[in-house]
Amino acid sequence: MKAVRQYIIFLLFSLAIFSLTSTSVSADKQSWKNFFQPLPDSLIDVSNPTTKAQVELGKKLFMDPILSTAKDISCNSCHGLNTYGVDNQPTSTGHKGKHGDRNSPTVFNAALHIAQFWDGRAKDVEEQALGPVMNPVEMAMPSEDVVVKRLTAAKDYQELFKKAFPDEAKPLSFTNMGKAIGAFERTLLTPSRFDDFLKGNDDALSPEEKKGGETFADAGCVACHSGVTL
Repeated sequence: MKAVRQYIIFLLFSLAIFSLTSTSVSADKQSWKNFFQPLPDSLIDVSNPTTKAQVELGKKLFMDPILSTAKDISCNSCHGLNTYGVDNQPTSTGHKGKHGDRNSPTVFNAALHIAQFWDGRAKDVEEQALGPVMNPVEMAMPSEDVVVKRLTAAKDYQELFKKAFPDEAKPLSFTNMGKAIGAFERTLLTPSRFDDFLKGNDDALSPEEKKGGETFADAGCVACHSGVTL
């Protein structure tokens, strides 16, 4: 009888150790998740509160070639929403067929970056949206005043700017154009199963995908590819 009791105690102790070990191994296998964060639910900038009217105006401006000198290039020309926010070219074609020195980065999730343009010269998407319009190689508008005059003369824009910036004496301005485009770009998020997984849904990824995450971390890929945007 004593031997049976000792055997039962040994068995229970072994099961407890196995359970703790399994939990530890499971936790270790999931540790690679700590290198990443899920996409936020919103990218609204507290210094530029976004309204529906601003987003709608920004989308119209983003798609409209009116912002280029020859009226043949829009933001969407180089950051096509149907081609993952890029144009799939080594360098984008601009005014009169000119090409710049860099290709177009994707516009999706762009508002998450700490700076804009490849050299980081713009602090946010609102400031970045103004750059290509004035760039002589890209959209090549001659001045901010010309941009404002063209938008003022175009159908609908005066009313749309008033709706988007109702508290301003001069709502149709070059700066507000950038704010509106930025407001639209802040809606361009790409949530995925990976984000669901990072938020706690362990079933969002397959065993093979989780193994891929382990390998990704073990191989050192996370040294350059981590955080929210990888």
